[in-house]
Amino acid sequence: MNPSSIILLLSLTSLSAVSRAGLVPHKAQVLIYNDLAQETDLIVHCKSKDDDLGVQHITYGNYFEFDFRPNFFGNTLFYCSMQWNGTTQWFDIYDQLRDEIVCDRCVWKVRPDGPCNQSYYGICYSWKSPA
Repeated sequence: MNPSSIILLLSLTSLSAVSRAGLVPHKAQVLIYNDLAQETDLIVHCKSKDDDLGVQHITYGNYFEFDFRPNFFGNTLFYCSMQWNGTTQWFDIYDQLRDEIVCDRCVWKVRPDGPCNQSYYGICYSWKSPA
C-alpha cells in the first residue's frame, strides 16, 4: 500500500469516527407554512451569513422548505423577511442556540401575530423589531 492510500484510509477512518461522535453537525430542516388566512399569500426571503435562499411565494396552506448543516461553532442563523397584505415582518427562523436541541425538523406556521414552532409544543414568538 502506498503512502497516499494509507493517508486517505486514515483520513476516512477519522472522519467516520468524528461523525459518529457527533462532532459533525446533523442536517437540519426548516419548513415555513403560510397559516395567515385563506387567499392571503406570504412572500418569504430567507438568508444566512453565507446563503441567500431567494424570494419564495407561499400560498395559504402551503410551505417552503430548506435544509442545511448547522456549523460546528453553534452560531448558525437563518433570518427571514415575511410580507403579506402590505405588512412586512422579520424573524430568525433558525437560531442554532435556540433550535438545535428542540428540532432537527423545525416546522413553523406563520400567523399575523408571529411564527409558531410546531416542532416544539407549538410555542409562538413575537415578530422581531426592525433594526
